[in-house]
Amino acid sequence: MRGIKASPGIAIGQAYLLQKDIKIEKATVEDRKKELARLDEAIAASIGQLKRIMDKVAKEMGENAATIFDAHIMILEDPEFIPEIRSYIEKEGTSAEYAVAEVVKKYAEMFDAMKDTYLKERAADIKDVGNRIISNLRGQIYDLSEIPNGTIVVARDLSPSDTAQMDKSKVEAFLTDEGGKTSHTAIMARTMEIPAVVGLGDVTHQVKDGDIVIVDGNEGEVYLNPDNDTLSLYMKKKEEYEEYKEKLKSLTTLPALTRDGRKVELEANIGTPKDVEAALSNGAEGIGLFRTEFLYMDRNNLPTEDEQFEAYKKVVTSMGCKRVTIRTLDIGGDKDIPYLGLEKEENPFLGWRAIRFCLDRPEIFKTQLRAILRASAYGKVSIMYPMISDIEEVRKANKLLEEAKSELRSNGIPYDLNIEVGIMVEIPSAALTADILAREVDFFSIGTNDLTQYTLAVDRGNQRVRGYYNYFQPGVLRLIKYCIEQAHKHGIYTAMCGEMAGDPEATKILLGLGLDVFSMSASSIPLVKDVIRNTTMEEARALAEKALMNG
Repeated sequence: MRGIKASPGIAIGQAYLLQKDIKIEKATVEDRKKELARLDEAIAASIGQLKRIMDKVAKEMGENAATIFDAHIMILEDPEFIPEIRSYIEKEGTSAEYAVAEVVKKYAEMFDAMKDTYLKERAADIKDVGNRIISNLRGQIYDLSEIPNGTIVVARDLSPSDTAQMDKSKVEAFLTDEGGKTSHTAIMARTMEIPAVVGLGDVTHQVKDGDIVIVDGNEGEVYLNPDNDTLSLYMKKKEEYEEYKEKLKSLTTLPALTRDGRKVELEANIGTPKDVEAALSNGAEGIGLFRTEFLYMDRNNLPTEDEQFEAYKKVVTSMGCKRVTIRTLDIGGDKDIPYLGLEKEENPFLGWRAIRFCLDRPEIFKTQLRAILRASAYGKVSIMYPMISDIEEVRKANKLLEEAKSELRSNGIPYDLNIEVGIMVEIPSAALTADILAREVDFFSIGTNDLTQYTLAVDRGNQRVRGYYNYFQPGVLRLIKYCIEQAHKHGIYTAMCGEMAGDPEATKILLGLGLDVFSMSASSIPLVKDVIRNTTMEEARALAEKALMNG
């Protein structure tokens, strides 16, 4: 079977089929106050369990991995979510279990409908929290800590709670029907350094408990009940990969330097200040993308300038003298944030989002710009505008930036007078006018996720056309090449913060095209560094030239 390679590595073990769908029949109750009390007890029990799991994960996998459970506790303390369940019981007179199931279904469907892959997969958080409350209401909390040794866990999907309860020493790999590279199964598997293949479609129907399974997380392949020759081949591959992993650990403090002396920078993409720990431990030379929209989510009002400043300052001071590139708000019609008044759009990826939203709501934009500028007094900060399509948008954004600077100066608040300002190149029109844009910015950062889908007319969240999404296509590569050439011609650098930057299979091509900075998820840094340190620019240029012609 072939699926999505979510976490690298090779595993051989016995299948353990995890069945966990909780079905709730509608039931009415006579004593609604008693039902509300049951709900309160179940919520209190759920919070206590999550805090214990969070402590366990923090000790075993680090604070960064434990942040997932912070998000789950926030859902249970959310001023809208729980009151809505209570209201459902009071109005409809149903059991607490049914009220939880109905409200969870509503919220999960809302997230499932979103185009943004990361947000779409957050529906799993809501479902996991709902299942936990219902399990507590029924007194049926299951224990995954007792799974057998040498287990390949097979499930429709895995929640963070599932993975956190498992004994890492007993689990060899994860296989799921659902999920993608940014699903929690994938994130937790990479954190735990456990091989995983996701998006297999119907692996739960193909596998039986006790089946012998080979999982190749490097290639996204799964072998069920293999013959002896296949088993021997993969036992050898597994041994070789374990040796390779040990070698990667020694690269953390070494530079990303080709064999013939070309130096590039490897930076990390982060979503919250808590992600800095993983970035530094994997040898990141900076933060190439700080996604600031997460400061605006899971709340009922806009974050204040001071709240934003504190978050940015925490990242900047944690990184010391290393560069932190902060992307301004990239929000749009596919991300449901009620207090922003965003309307549902037919084509949200082509709609009112990112820089378009910010230019139309200057009061929100300038608040963020002031917060970023204030943080720049504490380290090396760059500002990056997303979704730029032409030079006029850059000029309008810079005009608001100058107003923000003026406001800080008039109040005697310090900031970096030489702060760099760059743009994300993710729309073909921006790539094709790179010669014009390069004259008025300090750097480019290529967002290959959107650039690829816009260039190839492929919705990357649509499973039916996923096979057409290919950043190695010559049309995409030629746009990347032109951006880099024009940047260098005008004396600025080019970074890349899309998924392609962290793909070891793309590393040599990007080197050959002249990319200066690779920014990626922290766990990919050692893999990409290893490729760079084992190639020459001559090899890289030859491969890039071939790819430009043949894909």
